[in-house]
This record gives sequence, structure tokens and C-alpha cells, in this order.
Amino acid sequence: MASMLGTSSIALFPSRSRCQSSPSVHALSLTTGQVFGRKFYGRIGFHGIKGRPQFSVASVATEVNSVEQAQKIASKESQRPVYPFSAIVGQDEMKLCLLLNVIDPKIGGVMIMGDRGTGKSTTVRSLVDLLPEIKVVAGDPYNSDPEDPEFMGIEVRERVLKGEQLEVVYTKINMVDLPLGATEDRVCGTIDIEKALTEGVKAFEPGLLAKANRGILYVDEVNLLDDHLVDVLLDSAASGWNTVEREGISISHPARFILIGSGNPEEGELRPQLLDRFGMHAQVGTVRDAELRVKIVEERARFDKNPKEFRDSYKAEQDKLQQQIASARSALPSVQIDHDLKVKISKVCADLNVDGLRGDIVTNRAAKALAALKGRDKVSAEDIATVIPNCLRHRLRKDPLESIDSGLLVIEKFYEVFS
Repeated sequence: MASMLGTSSIALFPSRSRCQSSPSVHALSLTTGQVFGRKFYGRIGFHGIKGRPQFSVASVATEVNSVEQAQKIASKESQRPVYPFSAIVGQDEMKLCLLLNVIDPKIGGVMIMGDRGTGKSTTVRSLVDLLPEIKVVAGDPYNSDPEDPEFMGIEVRERVLKGEQLEVVYTKINMVDLPLGATEDRVCGTIDIEKALTEGVKAFEPGLLAKANRGILYVDEVNLLDDHLVDVLLDSAASGWNTVEREGISISHPARFILIGSGNPEEGELRPQLLDRFGMHAQVGTVRDAELRVKIVEERARFDKNPKEFRDSYKAEQDKLQQQIASARSALPSVQIDHDLKVKISKVCADLNVDGLRGDIVTNRAAKALAALKGRDKVSAEDIATVIPNCLRHRLRKDPLESIDSGLLVIEKFYEVFS
């Protein structure tokens, strides 16, 4: 494995969940009339009350122009250099889980737990250089997919229904950091009620969830995240939409993202509701080999001394791995898994008393992604053996008297069933 990796609907007051990207402004026209109940336009719903003003929502997308493109290029050049993914020494389990999620985002993300100072955050952030480009609708703050209605914002979907021609551009998948101290409004997005009431114009500022749509949402020290933000993530992860509600007005937008979290188990446990939302679970340990530790220290010193030169020395490996990921994403739909293997995967899950069917689904998807990464069109038992501990270990019921690592229990059951 090491050699393969190295070479080869929004509402308005108590905010709920789903929102972010570049700011988008929504014009609000004010009409009065005899209105009862609740009306929905696409996925935007709002209440009308008899004799009171009724808000009709129209979205105005931010236009992409040459000045913005120049600013993006300039900001990219001035960004802090990122440690190359190919230069990460060891930690093959964590790296493989991350790569499989890039190949198939439907796996559902990765939870990385391990000792402090083991390169968890460095590895996740180094993934930025390898992220492929995707097609998005130009000027759309939610990175809408021009071909898949499930990933379209409300405005884009309305334009499609009107028969408008969408301008399509290619952009790299976003990686959005969710700070521990972020407010709920910053995460979900917010609406300026004062402006709506005084000027008749509603300005909606998308949040981090909107920006992360079709991208990656990374939460460092996720086990220390405030409960109200955990609730927001659970709502978005479950439905794929973020809804902001305030004063009877609802606004929704797509918020489907790869959720990546990292943390130190000594600093606190993660809520089981959120833990179950992570498709895979990687455990990271401190490197004990002295020679390997020296190599890590020397590589880090080289990077700190001259980041550009260090990154250039790994450019060939980075390009090769990026191409490998792109090929795997293209080949993924054609990868097959035998019915017999599917039955055995489900038998392992049943024998381990795994609640629900997420374990079965994620294991099938991860095995297919690994086969695609290796350039094969058929899943083997070896592929399943590689990924099944990461897919099931965090779904087992905790036994306080059990001293054996849950990953080992999964492996033992795997060999018992597959033998």
C-alpha cells in the first residue's frame, strides 16, 4: 500500500443547517395581499400572512469577471505553501482513507484520531494540491453542478427550467476549514432582517456550508466542537441541504460535502451521532522507529528552510498521484463487485452487530474506490480486507471490559467469514 501511495432548505430564525460560498445577494420584493398558509418556490419557502407584507425571493448570482479571476490567481500565488502529500512519511492508513474519499465522495468522509503531533492536520491540508477540478456554474455561490439537479442551487435550477444556457467553468474542489470558535451564523449563513424590513431588500450572506458544497469541510479537534455546531453538521450531513430560518422566511441551498475531522482521543470523545456520520475511521500512532523519526525531522527542516524548493522536489510524484486520482475517478463507475463478496461483507457486519446499514454501504464503496485506485475494474477480497477495518471499527458497540482494538476484531471476523 505504501508503495502504491508514494509512487503511483434554508429558513430564517433559529438557524438550522446548510450554507456558504462567495457572497450572493437576494433581492426581496414586497407585495401585500390576502395570503394564507405557506408557499414554496423551488426549495425556497416563506410564510404569507393575511394583510401583512409577503416577501418574494429572487436570487442574484455574483458575476465572474476578469478582475475576479486575476485576484484568484494573485491570491493563489501569495498563499502559504502547503506541505506536499507525497512527502508525508508513513501514516499509510490515514493517507489511503483520504484518497479514497477524494475518488468517491459518497463514502462519507474520514474521522482521524491519534496522538498529538502525528501530522493529522498537515496531511489533511496537504490534500489540497491533489484535489481534481470539477464543473460548476459560473458565478454561483454554491458551486452548483450544471448536470446534476441534486447539486444545483435554487437559482440555477430555476434558470434550467426556464431553458437558459448555463455558463460552465472548471474549478478545483474547495477545502473549507471550520474553526472551533465559529458562530452558527458564519457556518449556516445569515439574513439581514433590518435591511429586509426597512428597505425591502433581503441580503443573504452564505456561510461555510455553502462554500463547502461539493467540496471538503475540515474540522480540526472535532471532538472539542460546540454542541450547537455539531447539531448543524448533523442536519446538513443527513439531508444534504442547509436551511436558514428567520421570522417565517426560509432559504435553502445544497450542502453536500466530504466531512473530515481530526482529534486526540485523550481530549474527549466524539458524540456518537456525529461519529456515525463519518464513512471511515483512521487511527494514527506515533512513529517509533528512530531512523524514520530522523527522516521526518529532516524533511520538515528542509521544507521550513525553502518551501518552494522542497515542493519542487516532489512535483513529479505529486503530478503522478494527481493523475492516478483523476483516472480512478473516471474509472469508478465501471468497477464491479461480485454478489458473493457483497454477501460476505454484510455477513461480517451482521456478525459484529453493526447497527444500521451504513457499514455495508461504505465498505462496498470504499472497496470499489480502492480497486479503481489500483487500476482494476473488479473488487478483490484483498481490497475489502484493506478497507473494512476503517469502515467498521467506529460502528462497533463499545465494551468497557474489552481490551482488544476494535479494528482487530473486524479483521478477525473478516478472515473467519472470507476463509
